[in-house]
Amino acid sequence: MKIQTVGAIPSRRGQVEYFTGTVWADLIVNPVAPARLQAARVSFEPNARTAWHTHPLGQTLHVISGVGCVQLWGDTPRLIRPGDSVWIAPGEKHWHGATANSGMVHIAMHETLDGNYADWMEYVSDEQYAQAASGQ
Repeated sequence: MKIQTVGAIPSRRGQVEYFTGTVWADLIVNPVAPARLQAARVSFEPNARTAWHTHPLGQTLHVISGVGCVQLWGDTPRLIRPGDSVWIAPGEKHWHGATANSGMVHIAMHETLDGNYADWMEYVSDEQYAQAASGQ
């Protein structure tokens, strides 16, 4: 058993290659083989979002606070609120983040496959984001 105390692992800023805007991540669990589950508390400031990406084994998001958006490639953007949980199937191209007027915090959970948890792609364009954020 291992207990990770609050503050033992510093918050880290989301990498500019993968995010637009200010995003902070707090690691909850990082697996030691044979375990594969990773989880992080991710905080998005208003207008912040991920780039388009996929997960080899899927991803679950659980919204803790604020209002956010999630969108599958080619689908309509959806608003997500506290208490909502979202399952994104393996290989589904998607993005998620805050709305224009509200920050959003979620727990992101996914498994690694051969050490990889995500395949990152292009940024969400301002036009794509405006369509999603206007739905609030």
